[in-house]
Amino acid sequence: MYGYINGTVTEIESDHIILDNHGIGYLIYTGNPYSFEEGKEIKVYVYNQIREDENSLYGFKTKEEKDLFLKLIDVKGLGCKMALPMLASGSINGIIDAIERENILYLKKFPKIGDKVARQIILDLKGKLVSKEETIAGTAGFDELTEVLRGLGYKPADIKRILPRVDASKPIEDQIKDALKLMLK
Repeated sequence: MYGYINGTVTEIESDHIILDNHGIGYLIYTGNPYSFEEGKEIKVYVYNQIREDENSLYGFKTKEEKDLFLKLIDVKGLGCKMALPMLASGSINGIIDAIERENILYLKKFPKIGDKVARQIILDLKGKLVSKEETIAGTAGFDELTEVLRGLGYKPADIKRILPRVDASKPIEDQIKDALKLMLK
């Protein structure tokens, strides 16, 4: 299994790139090949899918994209060829938010994703895409505010989203008022 490949993009096609690494050209399927620049040396995070009739590499610009892709392909009824266009036409945060909020309409906008697959994605992945470390990261100085908002029933992802816009120098009562106003926007 490969984690990533460093190399130079030598070709860009409609569904893949060719990445040259020490004279070996790796054909790597990507969601948006045109986001890569020909002749530029880059690191591509890859997933190697091996089947009896196929040995394919799928590439991603960031580790986060690859991690989301790996979770998506674990969903029953969702393979590599369906998960890759999701990452091409949607943002990582948008996809995660849609899953957490059970937004079936957002998920159905992707090619080949119907009602049944969208519901399966939500069933399999809701609550599993935002780790505790991610929800706590970036909340330094807001421990008390975070606890109050959690006590009021707000989700950690929503709390993390508004914290950068709250003034930490204000008293806790004012922080809570500001946070609640931001939650309603």
